[in-house]
Amino acid sequence: MDSAFIRYIKYVGTGARHNRDLSREEMEDAMARMLDGRAAPEQISAFLLGWRLKPETTEEFLGAIDAIDAVTKRSPVENGIELGYPFDGKADNPYIFPLAAEALRPFGLNVVVSGGALQPAKGGVTVREVCRALPMPENLHCFERENYCQPLAHLSPVRKKLGIRTGLNTVERLPNVGACDTALIGVFHKPYVEKYAEIFGERYRRLLVVKGNEGTPEIFGKCRVWVCEAGEIAEQVVDPARFGIDYRKSFDPIGKEESLRMLREPSDALIQIARLNAALWLFAKGVAASLEEGWEMLHG
Repeated sequence: MDSAFIRYIKYVGTGARHNRDLSREEMEDAMARMLDGRAAPEQISAFLLGWRLKPETTEEFLGAIDAIDAVTKRSPVENGIELGYPFDGKADNPYIFPLAAEALRPFGLNVVVSGGALQPAKGGVTVREVCRALPMPENLHCFERENYCQPLAHLSPVRKKLGIRTGLNTVERLPNVGACDTALIGVFHKPYVEKYAEIFGERYRRLLVVKGNEGTPEIFGKCRVWVCEAGEIAEQVVDPARFGIDYRKSFDPIGKEESLRMLREPSDALIQIARLNAALWLFAKGVAASLEEGWEMLHG
């Protein structure tokens, strides 16, 4: 047991009258103690639950990322774009990144995804399962957390026993393991757009926040996209119907085998959805001046 860690539990776990936010430096120290094993599993569970309920602040998220960055091994990917996926998986629809990355091969753009053990609480198919089960395009780089950030991977057992989402579900999504200057991340609720820009915006030249499918940065239907660059946030609406795409996404769990089958044998509509996502990535990277131009480049 780490006696010094107890003060951090008290900061987040003694009730509304006595809780207080941690500074960025305090959160960096607390996260470091969780990562290097000084904090006991019971202490980690108590802190993560209290932190979630308090709730978390931007400064705390940044402090946690600082500590994780310190133990993350980076493998720079030239001309790369990073996709920030939730580590709790995808349940109702297949992933789009293998098909969309293939569409970008002629443009010399590399795609970076990261994955690891399933985290609470959705119980879907993980990025790692897809990368291990299917052949990936040469320009798709799949990084496993056990290799690039083993200390964070070692927290998986205690997180599974806790069984709920915590602040780690947010900070783990964009590790920038490929040292990319451009990234996309998914968001469930519009109020989090500004928070994500504050947390991740300084890590990238350009960050796109997508109200995508199942909290991922993938577009499967009409949605909003926010472009975060140089401290500014610009919103736009993306509607697949404008591009002649009529894809009927699922709202029911499809299971791992069905998800993989849909990638092995993609329908014409799924291929078109993949190209629309690829067009968005061309726009995000600055290869295309707009989503429409990216679409035209893919169909030229």
